[in-house]
Amino acid sequence: MARVRVLVGTRKGAFLLSSDGQRRQWEVQGPLFAGWEVYHMQASPADPDRLYASQSTSWFGQIIQRSRDGGRTWEAVGNQFLYEGEVGRHLWYDGTPHPWEFKRIWHLEPSPTDPDTVYAGAEDAALFVTRDGGQSWQELPALRQAKGQLWQPGAGGLGLHTILLDPSDPGRLYVAISAAGAFRSDDGGQSWQPINRGLVSAYQLPDPEAEVGHCVHRIALHPSRPQVLFMQKHWDVMRSDDAGQQWHEISGNLPSDFGFPIAVHAHEPDTVYVVPIQSDSEHFPPQGRLQVWRSRCGGHDWQPLTHGLPQEHCYVNVLREALAVDRLEPCGVYLGTTGGQVYVSPDGGEHWQPIVRDLPPVLSVAVQTLDA
Repeated sequence: MARVRVLVGTRKGAFLLSSDGQRRQWEVQGPLFAGWEVYHMQASPADPDRLYASQSTSWFGQIIQRSRDGGRTWEAVGNQFLYEGEVGRHLWYDGTPHPWEFKRIWHLEPSPTDPDTVYAGAEDAALFVTRDGGQSWQELPALRQAKGQLWQPGAGGLGLHTILLDPSDPGRLYVAISAAGAFRSDDGGQSWQPINRGLVSAYQLPDPEAEVGHCVHRIALHPSRPQVLFMQKHWDVMRSDDAGQQWHEISGNLPSDFGFPIAVHAHEPDTVYVVPIQSDSEHFPPQGRLQVWRSRCGGHDWQPLTHGLPQEHCYVNVLREALAVDRLEPCGVYLGTTGGQVYVSPDGGEHWQPIVRDLPPVLSVAVQTLDA
């Protein structure tokens, strides 16, 4: 029977949650890197034993941790992120009036074919890649030439938080930056174009024709249809059917179109999940009821999924990296909250149960589906 392993990053360490294909009984390993912020953990699709974690503190700076044995042991790599002056603070210049400051790695995206190749999204917004398992990293600076001088930080910082690799085209990459927008490369990161046409940000960005400056919270795709993109924006849930060339709103009947995460069902490319919250100033579920909303038709028509989730006096948030799916049948859905709960639905969202309840605030949730 296949197994699953859930990689959870929190404000005070990381946890590995493991179960068989029934997803009823769970083994909890951790905390790993106790006391450190683990902003994101991810596993290599090319090697199930290869795990990467983004570990940081304001005192020691940024470190990438790597495991080659499924999380039993770890080694620090990528320590060049700790050089040049003040620990954890790396400035670089590109001809703009102000330097870019390296603060942390927000997102790790391993290659689907090579366990030694990993992309990393940084704050301030920049894209890095390693091809030797994290020992050395190189920036892909062409991204910041896509009107980088106009990018502005969102409330949480100027972070590159989403990296998508097109499984049908090795040269195509997507990234999203808060608050700059979404961008696409068709040549492996050598050049980039903004893909924000159709986005409306009336309060944050009065210019309706602006190419950059939109606060995108998350984008997602299904591997079988990589040209179809789904977006959770700072207000509005959006969809593109042409690799980001044009977007249209699909918020439909959602109780709020503000939220952070968005995910696509593993086997149904038109089934999409979001977690609405009250507003950009009230980061908790509408009416204090934690609900995952699902559309089975690619947007517009949404239904709440509530069975097993708290439906009163619940004031947690679900961050952009904290919603994920597995590849089992039926598809499992996972979410982590700022209250320290991690929930699983083993049936596509119909029924939920807590895996753990009292972790530190959850920053990220990623899922591995493992062969028996």
